[in-house]
Amino acid sequence: MAKTAQLIYDGKTYELPIIEGTEKETAIDISELLEKTGLTTLDIGYKNTGSTKSAITFLDGDKGILRYRGYSIEDLAAKSTFLEVTYLLIFGELPTKEQLTKFTSDITKHTLVHEDNKKILDGFPSTSHPMGVLASLFCSLTAFYPESLDPNRSSEGVYLSIVRSLAKMPTFAAWSYKNAVGHPVNYPDNSLDYCSRFLKMMYALPAEHYEVDPVVANALDKLLILHADHEQNCSTSTVRIVGSSKASIYSSISAGINALWGPLHGGANQEVIVMLEAIKQDGGNIEKWINKAKDKNDSFRLMGFGHRVYKNFDPRAKIIKKAADDVLAKLGINDPVLEIAMKLEEIALRDPYFIERKLYPNVDFYSGIIYRALGIPVDMFTVMFAMGRLPGWIAQWKELRENKEPIGRPRQVYVGTQSRAYVDITKR
Repeated sequence: MAKTAQLIYDGKTYELPIIEGTEKETAIDISELLEKTGLTTLDIGYKNTGSTKSAITFLDGDKGILRYRGYSIEDLAAKSTFLEVTYLLIFGELPTKEQLTKFTSDITKHTLVHEDNKKILDGFPSTSHPMGVLASLFCSLTAFYPESLDPNRSSEGVYLSIVRSLAKMPTFAAWSYKNAVGHPVNYPDNSLDYCSRFLKMMYALPAEHYEVDPVVANALDKLLILHADHEQNCSTSTVRIVGSSKASIYSSISAGINALWGPLHGGANQEVIVMLEAIKQDGGNIEKWINKAKDKNDSFRLMGFGHRVYKNFDPRAKIIKKAADDVLAKLGINDPVLEIAMKLEEIALRDPYFIERKLYPNVDFYSGIIYRALGIPVDMFTVMFAMGRLPGWIAQWKELRENKEPIGRPRQVYVGTQSRAYVDITKR
């Protein structure tokens, strides 16, 4: 017998179906609540409301589990490349050698962008935030590929849009950086792999030779894997709700970029560096700031420690910690800010206060350290996040499309002024 929950309202009892996911998650299905009872629900921030059924990503914050299509993040980060994981997220299975070769080749063929995109880029002052530049350049693809606006586009056409998105995102990301520093843009070098190609576009200068460091490229590949998807977060939900109107993949993802831009979402690793800089400016007295974090009457809190979803540990942090150690060791960087970060990490991992509260360093802490070590300015951190999250956004947009889900339309509880008579302007 199917499980149900009972709602008793106004003397009547209503049976509401219980939905169970493949990982034994349970939810009350309220899809017909309004129709049957005349009631809606109020869940500010949607913290208790599931907006969809998805087969893409599973996470258990209490147990520290993150899986893409059933595969653990630990296995994928250790054994796969970013493009393999991208294929998995979008198409549901790990690619065969032949499928991966074709997928990689298709992406490589589309890395160049229309020269008119440079005219759009030139319209942005160097003071523009790179995320604003990235969102605008990405959304402009709807103008260069107007066929993408067709909501009934064929599967071949959708595949081409997916490939173009993955191919052009690194180019736009690197160009947004070049715009900020006032350097000439670089074109993609298709003899390189995905991450190496991006690094060369970011850092190569016309006046000197640039060689991609494989340790750095590998660390970036790991970072992108770890950020590739994370269930129904703010930006992913934004992509899905925009996509539910049958908007194009480019405009949907551009909306996701803008959602990610908010400091409560994509800006956490940037806040880590801001905090470390503040500690350095204060003389580097780490003990003082640790005590401030412990003081419940002090508003200061350590950025990059603990996680809203993961109540035990962030499984991504364990993986990226090694990449951070490798990058710092290889580059041999002497940076007081990064030295403070390492001391904070050491204290947090052995101090009972942090251990008891499960305030472990999270993925934002280590990604901020890596980006800092690579010389990436803090305004670019969220751009790097967007580049990693792109496969998840695409997968979620594609799943929504294939499931033929209805347009998103949240309800509200109105708390404004009741009906009143209009007052002529001469009497106000």
